[in-house]
Order: sequence, then structure tokens, then C-alpha cells
Amino acid sequence: MNQDKVKVGVIGVGHLGEYHVQKYLAMPTVELMGVVDTDSDRATEISGRYNVNAYGEHREILDMVDAVSLAVPTEVHFDVARDILSKGIHLLIEKPITYKIEDADCLLELARKNNVVLQVGLVERFNPAIVKMESMLTQPVFLESHRMNVFTSRGIDVDVVLDLMIHDLDIFLHVVPSEVKDIHAVGMSVITGKTDIANVRMIFENGVVANLTASRVADKALRKIRVFQPDAYLSVNCAKRELSVIRLNGEVNDSNDFPQVTSEKMKFPGKDPLADEISSFMDAVTNGAEPIVSGQDGRNALKTALDIIDQIKRGNKNFQAIS
Repeated sequence: MNQDKVKVGVIGVGHLGEYHVQKYLAMPTVELMGVVDTDSDRATEISGRYNVNAYGEHREILDMVDAVSLAVPTEVHFDVARDILSKGIHLLIEKPITYKIEDADCLLELARKNNVVLQVGLVERFNPAIVKMESMLTQPVFLESHRMNVFTSRGIDVDVVLDLMIHDLDIFLHVVPSEVKDIHAVGMSVITGKTDIANVRMIFENGVVANLTASRVADKALRKIRVFQPDAYLSVNCAKRELSVIRLNGEVNDSNDFPQVTSEKMKFPGKDPLADEISSFMDAVTNGAEPIVSGQDGRNALKTALDIIDQIKRGNKNFQAIS
């Protein structure tokens, strides 16, 4: 791009969209042209807090910008994203990319047709502990994730698979070089009328097995990923951004001639995954590179999530108290 600064807008400035505003304002290569929110009070609040122009409708800003972060409710992702990409504007769209595969495919085609970046906001991929874990993977055999949140009203426009589990689906689909062969999923509604607790076991064509659990009605937050492979056991605490690695020490045996294990813990303080995600987006925009989390990645995670949701719908999904 032949500009000193990339002109950017943020559409949807609720809880997450406000963080996007903060990250862009901290980037010297970016000029934040304005924010958009259909809630006029919220738009005015953000405008005053960050000294940026505010608009009530996304089309008002499209002629001013090169790139956009989209953080509106999922139900309107497709309609707004279609307008953005049709204008030849680069797009970072929060997860999930859309509700429907056919809509996701339409957005991918628009991005290709207009030669613009389409990145999906699966921010856990930028967690430094996850990045380091990926660099140490050799031959994963079994993967496991637990992602639990205390209930809040944020994100309940979708069920827990699209709200929380999709982060781990994206990571596992990215690190396992194989197609998913089989899915066994169960889940149920507790509070929202949508699935609030879900568990799935995925078997890949190459024999790798992944077990994922997600809940948004837990008593405390938990975000952990474990990977077993022949040379190591890796455990990531995503919330604390820590990676523990346990390996066999082939040079030292105990008194029974069993090899000893060694343990190493790596910490990544001061890292900001959302800032890294947005920086990656800007790098893709300015250099014409493929984004780290592409639209196709978002589409793949959505497809698997929808398969899980469909299987849960065919089973028991209602919470029943024991009398």
C-alpha cells in the first residue's frame, strides 16, 4: 500500500470492539478514522473516551478506510462483512466468521475477487504459550482442551461451541495435518436456551484423537490445552500464558533402571495476544501476505463447530435438576 498510514475503522464497539480501538490507537502506522455502533449512546461514549469520530451506520465509514475490524453480533456478521469486502476493504472479523457455511464461502469468494485480506479473530492462536507449543509439536497423538467460563451475558447470541470451544477447534485443526474422520458430541442447555456445556471427541484420519470440553456456566474460569506426543507431554495454561513440558531424560535412570523425566515451565509475561493479532492483520494488509488466521481457517473451524452442534441437537440438550 502506498500510504504513510493505514486508514482503519472499528465497527461494533462493545466490550471487545473497544479493545480493538485501543490497539489501533497505539499503532503509529495506523490512522483510526472512526468507530461505528448502532447504539448511539455507546458510540458517543467511545468517541468521547478516545477522541475519535463516531457513526451510527457502517456504510458511513466505508469510503474513508482501507481496513476494518468488525466486532458486531454474529447474526449480522454476514450482511456487514459483505458490504465491507464488496468495497475492496480489508477485514478482520471476530469469531465465528458467520452462522452459515454458505455465507462464509461467499465472504471468502468476495475477498478473493477483490484481492483483500480476510482474517478471523481467533485470538487464542496468538497466545504466546500456544505459539511456543506449536513450535514444539512433532507427532501429536492425543490432544485435550478444557475451556470454562463463569456465566456472563456476553456472547450468548451463540451457543458455547461457537462462543468458546471454537478457539480450541481452530488450534487443533491447525496443528493436526489431517481431516476429521469422526465426531462424538454431547451437550446441554443450563441457562440460555442454547447449549451451555459441550464435550466432543474428534478422531482424525491419521489416528490422532482430540477431546474438547467447554462450559460457560462453570464456578471458575479455566483455559487449558494438553498434548501428548512420543517425545513429550505439553500442557498450556492459556489464561496464565504458561507452557509446561515434560520429557524423558534418556541419560539418567533411577535405581530400578527406569528413565527419569524432566519438567520445564515457560512463562510469557507482558505479551498481548490481541495486539499481536491486530499487528498481524496490519502486516498482512500492508505486505499483501496471507493472514496467520485466514478466512479459510475461520471457515474450517465453523464447519466443524456446526457438525458438533448438529450432533448435539440430535441428542439430549436440556438440563434437568435431580429432585
